[in-house]
Amino acid sequence: MIHQIISFILIFLIISTPIAFGSMELWAFSLMELGILLIIILWAIQSTICDRQLAVNLNSELRTPNSKFCFIFLSLFLLLILLQMVPLPSGIIKIISPKTYDFRQALSFEPSTLSFPLSFVPFATKIEFLKWLTLTGFFLFLLNWRHFDRKIMNLIILIIMFAGIVESLYGMLEFFSGHRHILNLDIEASAVTGTFINRNYFAGYLLMVIPLAMGYFFSREAFQRGRYIGWRHRLSFLDGKTLLIAFGIILMILGLLFSASRMGVVSLLLSFSLISFLFRESQKGQKFSKTTVLIFGLAVLWAAWIGLDAVMSRFFSISEGFEERWKVWVNTLQIFKDFPFLGSGLGTFVHIFPMYRSFHIRGLFTHAENDFLQLLSEVGLIGIGLLLFLFAFLFLRAVLAIRSLHSGDPKKYIGVGGMVGILALMFHSLVERNIQVPANAFLYTFIWALVLRTSTKEQSQTEVDKRGE
Repeated sequence: MIHQIISFILIFLIISTPIAFGSMELWAFSLMELGILLIIILWAIQSTICDRQLAVNLNSELRTPNSKFCFIFLSLFLLLILLQMVPLPSGIIKIISPKTYDFRQALSFEPSTLSFPLSFVPFATKIEFLKWLTLTGFFLFLLNWRHFDRKIMNLIILIIMFAGIVESLYGMLEFFSGHRHILNLDIEASAVTGTFINRNYFAGYLLMVIPLAMGYFFSREAFQRGRYIGWRHRLSFLDGKTLLIAFGIILMILGLLFSASRMGVVSLLLSFSLISFLFRESQKGQKFSKTTVLIFGLAVLWAAWIGLDAVMSRFFSISEGFEERWKVWVNTLQIFKDFPFLGSGLGTFVHIFPMYRSFHIRGLFTHAENDFLQLLSEVGLIGIGLLLFLFAFLFLRAVLAIRSLHSGDPKKYIGVGGMVGILALMFHSLVERNIQVPANAFLYTFIWALVLRTSTKEQSQTEVDKRGE
């Protein structure tokens, strides 16, 4: 019963996080955090009630290298963020972050203040800390949830695909019908954005869903590959579900193309090039996957028939957008130079950037147009170093584990699709923010756990289950 409730909440979050404007509003990401918290509580209750040897079971699960390593490094990162919020003696602040000390003394109405936090806006850091804390708990839960088997994985992948298809269909219907609104918001959409408030956030979401959907499509093909002789025989026996999945992928490609997100389109091209290479049948001498090229080609032809003028015109104005981004990056690097080791405080960019802005613009910059630079300025070398080291470790382990799987193993295609989606989002994040969008961060966390669990051998999972019985 508890297992079913956890599954239901997880499915609800996968569907609701993108629909609620990418969960950018306070109520939306608060709902996401509450849902994750409820899942973790129910998981703890399930473990306590159902496992007769709880301590032995939990220890056996957390001894897996992925879980233990993630727990250590993510805990260190969270402790660093806590350190940013804790008031420290001014003498210590002067040593570990001289610029923070100078700013505090210059802006304080009480120069004799004995202690203050490293973060310039502790409340903003607290909000971001809670997001990271809940997503960390969610990630560790997925790595250790014993019921996260192949059946649940396939079901959730289908639901993720369904969410991506619905987002794409809704966005295209709104845009091409001329209504061009986002649900009940009084905002006119200038491109296909689904229910997201920004074309780039929508593109980032689809950049993860499309490769994962391609992996699932090829995993189904892997089950039936030995039955067919030649591609004509294979085409004639395609079932309705396979054709529906391929059609859904084409719709999502259309949605991303008509979002007119320049870096999103470039990232899509790169991800499909990578998928085409990785999904080829090397034993037959193929240099690329013909199926991948066919699906992408059909999507592009359909898009060209509808009209790609608006998309192409965006690429002709790329120099203007890059020039503005370059100025923001230069100013963000200046923030990092002043707060090199511990940063200015997670979530404080919007508050501290006006003091460093060297150009005139209307409005307010809420992000640095680069997830990595912004994170570097907010958490410093120590924080970004912890995350980069963890990413490199997990990426290497996932690649080695996926390579060790048999070429015909359906799990291999899902793992590769997930990895390509992760890389596509990170490439897109070089000129945009994606990880800061709660819906994208939620899906990014889920796909990472999915890839790590997919590349885990069935035997190890069975052994864990036996220990819990």
